[in-house]
Parts: sequence; structure tokens; C-alpha cells
Amino acid sequence: MRRIYFLVPDIETTRKIVDEMLLARVEERRIHVLARRGTPLEDLPEATFMQKTDFLPALEQGVALGGATGMLAGLVALAFPAGLVLGGGAVLAASLAGAGLGAWWSSMIGAGVGNRHLKDYEEAVDKGQLLVMVDVPKGKVEKIEALVKEHHPGAECKGVEATIPAFP
Repeated sequence: MRRIYFLVPDIETTRKIVDEMLLARVEERRIHVLARRGTPLEDLPEATFMQKTDFLPALEQGVALGGATGMLAGLVALAFPAGLVLGGGAVLAASLAGAGLGAWWSSMIGAGVGNRHLKDYEEAVDKGQLLVMVDVPKGKVEKIEALVKEHHPGAECKGVEATIPAFP
């Protein structure tokens, strides 16, 4: 999947783009609209918590760093026995504990931080433009971009994100 970003000047144009996406067989759950706080989106598919925050990237980083730190702590415990006989299970347990704690701590931080991919669009959104994010298969990117450019010259295609998580 690829995520295409469009900056759109107003609600009415956004509504037309969303309708065209639906007619082009893009599922509604794959369309996300981000607007300035307080802007009524009515029936438009609003960006969710997962699109607005850095929760998932922080979670992934926390699991990786916490697991590595836990494994290192387990290996250190094996190297310096303190009167206890520790086996490989200690390394596994320390790795899992580290991964769990790292995931928990970093996801809590990520939940309070805005999505790093949206930083480039914050100023435009604050000025009243709407950001439309559309998740499509790799083969449909050019078709969707062309569709929006053809019918809505006021909408700017701001790029394509290489990959997106499969589950949000």
C-alpha cells in the first residue's frame, strides 16, 4: 500500500474528491481527512488517532530498543553470575520484559506527539486547507493522482509515502 497526500483548498472540493475516490473503488476506510481543529467535517472520513499521532512508529521503536536492551541485560546477567545459575531462559525473559516495557513507554510518548509525516502539512492545515490521505495499492497511485489533478486543479498532490502500516 502507498499513501498519497493531497492538500485541498476547501470542504466542498474535499467532498468531491472523496466521492471520486469511492467511485474509483477506494474503500472509505482507506481515505483520511485532516482539518484544522474545529472544522466540521460532517460525513467526511476524519483522520483517526492512528493517523494523527506517532503511536505506531513509537511502539515499533520501543519494542526493538526495549528488546535489545533486555537481551543485553540478560547476557550481562549470564556473564556475571551473582550466586544464581541462570540459563538461556533468563536472556529470553529479559528480552521479552524489555520489549514489553519499551513498547509501553514509547507508545505512551508517541500517543502524545503528532505524526512526524504530517509536520510538512501543519502550516497549510492551520491556514484552513484540508489534508486528504488516500491509501491505495502501488499500481493505482498514478491513476488516483491523475484523477484528482484532472478534476481538481486547486488540489495539490504533495507526494506519496513509500509504505504504510498494513493494519491501521
